[in-house]
Amino acid sequence: MWLLLLLAPFLLLQRRLHLEIQSVLLLIFRRNDISLALFSLLFFPGVFLHETSHFLMARVLGVRTGRFSLIPRPLEDGRLQLGYVETAKADLLRDALIGVAPLVSGGLFVAYAGVAHLGLPALWESTFTKGGQTLPVAIQMLFNRSDFWLWFYLIVAVSSTMMPSRSDRRAWLPVALAAVFLLLLGLLAGAGPWLVQHIAVPLNTSLRAVALVFAISLGVHCALILPFFFLARILEKATGFRVTLSILL
Repeated sequence: MWLLLLLAPFLLLQRRLHLEIQSVLLLIFRRNDISLALFSLLFFPGVFLHETSHFLMARVLGVRTGRFSLIPRPLEDGRLQLGYVETAKADLLRDALIGVAPLVSGGLFVAYAGVAHLGLPALWESTFTKGGQTLPVAIQMLFNRSDFWLWFYLIVAVSSTMMPSRSDRRAWLPVALAAVFLLLLGLLAGAGPWLVQHIAVPLNTSLRAVALVFAISLGVHCALILPFFFLARILEKATGFRVTLSILL
């Protein structure tokens, strides 16, 4: 339930934050090339982890790799590609694993940074399980961490770029359908009680961990979206220019 509730808002805020950051950069510098370069630099740690994850997973699975680039380039459909790694065509399972690699590595990093370095679960507990009574203290402790801004930035950069692209997801549907088919066969064969006994608990634990990753990612995006939104509107008022979605990076 938590995973489903968190995933859609995160995806919407992720794209909106990118658009607002791009708007601010374009309004300040009025040059697409400079805005492109700065936007790419802001998210470089996440892009590096994303493409490196593709590359390493492909090599582990024995799939040949080609060109590897971290230089951004605009695509014909208007989207911005911040990086890419070329991999040879493999079977559906290996293609799916290569495609999901950035989400796994990015999720592990976000969970590690959010829990070990920022202590965000304590903030969550103060907000939802203690009626907000200890929330001011938890927020103060969070900002008092000496390396708060470093880890906050890295979480934003990685969580904003960890989602697989359209090409990364091309093998997911066939693999998912095959998994559902095997699950249905198992249920029809009478394996339902065995599945509940042996798989339900670890599956629920895994989904809770994934939900934690998206909760942390959603939280940092929520903290940034309003400042960038209002900054973009202020710059529009001050400059007399308005950035439309059609000219965004």
